[in-house]
Amino acid sequence: MEYISTRSDNKKFSFSEVFLKGLADDGGLFIPLSIKKFDESKMNSLKKLSYIDLATEIIYLYTGDFLSKKELNEIVKKSYSNFREKDVVKIVELNQFKILELFHGPTLAFKDIAMQLIGNMYEHFLKSNNKTINIVVATSGDTGAAAIDAIKGKSNLNIFVLHPNNRISSVQRRIMTTVEEKNVFNIAIDGNFDNCQNIVKQMFSDLEFSKSINMSGVNSINWARIIAQAVYYFYAHFKLEKDNISFSVPTGNFGDVFAGYLAKKMGLPIDKLIVATNENDILHRAITKGDYISKEVRETLSPSMDIQLASNFERLIYYVNNSNSEKTAEIMKKVKKNSYQIEKRDLDIIQKDFLSESCNEKETLGIIKKNYEENGVVLDPHTAIGVGAAQKLSLNDCVVLSTAHPCKFPDATNNAINKHEKLPKELQHVLNKNENFQVLKNSTDEVKKFIKSKIL
Repeated sequence: MEYISTRSDNKKFSFSEVFLKGLADDGGLFIPLSIKKFDESKMNSLKKLSYIDLATEIIYLYTGDFLSKKELNEIVKKSYSNFREKDVVKIVELNQFKILELFHGPTLAFKDIAMQLIGNMYEHFLKSNNKTINIVVATSGDTGAAAIDAIKGKSNLNIFVLHPNNRISSVQRRIMTTVEEKNVFNIAIDGNFDNCQNIVKQMFSDLEFSKSINMSGVNSINWARIIAQAVYYFYAHFKLEKDNISFSVPTGNFGDVFAGYLAKKMGLPIDKLIVATNENDILHRAITKGDYISKEVRETLSPSMDIQLASNFERLIYYVNNSNSEKTAEIMKKVKKNSYQIEKRDLDIIQKDFLSESCNEKETLGIIKKNYEENGVVLDPHTAIGVGAAQKLSLNDCVVLSTAHPCKFPDATNNAINKHEKLPKELQHVLNKNENFQVLKNSTDEVKKFIKSKIL
């Protein structure tokens, strides 16, 4: 399998290059030269598989000669051995909807599903390569925790995690900052998530710097995360045994919902992918009106969605424009200038696959309260927004992705139902341990200086 950048198709990349680089040198995102589409016979064979074997079959299509299918299967088994659900994910009923619980991994968020796999892929790679890799990642809360858990204590790997200072929940922060392994470095940036993400992108674009430290990234732009997340769309479809199901996906950076789009392009009979957003509604405005103009980030009770620039949206732009990398590059220049309005032709294409809705703070709290009073179920605020979006669109045959355990968002649950969900016993220690993180200005140079001081 070969890959190209969304902004240039004149250079080909292997999966190992794509996996380790994360972001292309031209600032674009990696996409495969072709997407495998399953025929009916193959789909019938896939539906009989366990989650682990299904993941192996799907992911192997995109890994090329990075590792054998047997090696991949062993990595997948190892990655999911510490999940609280035998089948990794769980489907439960909630009124007219099905809820796909994705939070049964070690840090209680859907990010674990891809991140545990990625951590073990790094370990596999480094067995035959005498080098140290420095992973740099921006997080709005859950990505950082999942990445740290996957990387902590591994040889020849360091991880630097940037989070927006005082803009994630205390539980989200503590899961990251109480980790004691010496290869873990937490950085609190005086700014919002978009600031953190911009710093990471600028460091990747500084080729001299990124190459000097063997920099790698595990944000949702990493293609390995996309293919790992596509698996649970297939799994849900096979378990429910229904065609043309819609999926409501709480999203900020467009990675999880793009994984659904990939699954659909591979032949999964998905009806609509619902982009569910909070008050930071750039994706909702983009999909409903073509308005991709960012505004000031608003701090909400669903902090993982407090984003105004969705990096993975670039991949959709590429496919909507007939895989034209030149046109994609021109559009991304407009995005950078905050002047991109989606053309009607492109918007019509997007709306064939996507719907969107947003929920404000009052609505989100109301959904949490209603579902608790009627069903005894506590939803995290992101999942509540996914439910709210499906309700607003009057979709009954719909699977809502539940992206995090409610215990990670005590402010939301306390405000909605005066109830604080307890952390699972294996994580309760984070509430009492000392934290270790460095507060830095919103400055790429400051972050570079800090990283160099820790690895040189």
